[in-house]
Amino acid sequence: MNVDGISSASITNVDIPKKDSLFVFVAVTVNPNNQNNPLIIRDSVVFEVNGNTQSVGLEAWGQDAYFYTPNVFPTNGLPPYHVISCNDVWKNDKPHVIYGYAVVDSDCKLSIEPGTKVYMHSNGVLWVFNKGTLVIQGSYNNPVTFQGDRLEADYAQIPGQWGKIWLSAGSQDNIIDWALIKNGGIGVQADTLGASTNPTLRLSNTIIENMSAAALYAQGSYIQAYNCVFANCAQYVAALTLGGNYSFWQCTFADYWNYSGNRQTPLLVLNNWYTDNKGTLQIRNLDTAYFGNCILYGNLPDEIGLDSTSHGGNFNYKFEYSLLHTSLNTSNTHHFKTVYINSDPLFINSAGNDYRLSPGSPAIKKGSTAIGKMFPFDLNKHQRLIGSGNIPPDLGAYQFQ
Repeated sequence: MNVDGISSASITNVDIPKKDSLFVFVAVTVNPNNQNNPLIIRDSVVFEVNGNTQSVGLEAWGQDAYFYTPNVFPTNGLPPYHVISCNDVWKNDKPHVIYGYAVVDSDCKLSIEPGTKVYMHSNGVLWVFNKGTLVIQGSYNNPVTFQGDRLEADYAQIPGQWGKIWLSAGSQDNIIDWALIKNGGIGVQADTLGASTNPTLRLSNTIIENMSAAALYAQGSYIQAYNCVFANCAQYVAALTLGGNYSFWQCTFADYWNYSGNRQTPLLVLNNWYTDNKGTLQIRNLDTAYFGNCILYGNLPDEIGLDSTSHGGNFNYKFEYSLLHTSLNTSNTHHFKTVYINSDPLFINSAGNDYRLSPGSPAIKKGSTAIGKMFPFDLNKHQRLIGSGNIPPDLGAYQFQ
């Protein structure tokens, strides 16, 4: 306890002049108990003034956790970071809290088990180095959660509270399955592929939402994704830049950003070039950008941005059996096949990040049966194909119920 600058558990003979006041500060340290449940600690401060005794009740909440704080301080310009033990497994017995940068080192793997909660402090980053691997294996009933470490109700939907999950150039065989990633700057950043022929990232049954920049930001990467929701970002929901190879099936891309300011950028951008630090144009092939049985919709009139160079290079993209909000000419069957244009998908509650379909949605029964057979269960574990399996599935991550 600190009373007007004096620290002690008990302080006596304090004079308070007329019309003056007294500041009392109380700090509590919650002792570890190796349990996942929050603790409530109650106490009181007792005042005796002119022979009258009064008390003020105190209540503090705390929780035991694994903390990751910097233990490496480079001199080569890199930020301080914490090296996670090689081939570590994060269990769900207690939360995991990241301060600053936590690193999966080269030739190491971090595995995260179902039900694990990862709390990121302001600007916190989970960083996977070259040849490192991140495997997040949640489940329907026990997803892995990434969010900020402010747990008050007022922070439940505030974006920008932490940095990103960063799969840096050369990281390999990353998997994210059954995860909820919310309220950061960039949900997942996946950089250049490197030498591996396998996808940089396999992403499935995952929601990435409420980001102050982008849900998914890729730079010349290789990503396969299905049953995912990418939603509600200040800039892009998905920025697929510097070429690469991308395939999305049964995914919902939605952006109705209304947190602060007006969004000026489409929810999806495809790009195959950049200018280096000498001003020279560098072309990076976009070999594949495929969207099948997907919804790409938001509150801007054109939610698809195509940014290709006229100086060559592959720029291959295709939307198939998908609902799009766009002003693009969709008559070219090389790029657009069986697409539905500018029909509101009638999400249940886009303001509340509920992207299930309402009755009468134009996305109902509009999908490819072949794709539905590839992914027979939706993000809520409902079957996509009913009866004999000849009824087309719905578009997006959720099958209408």
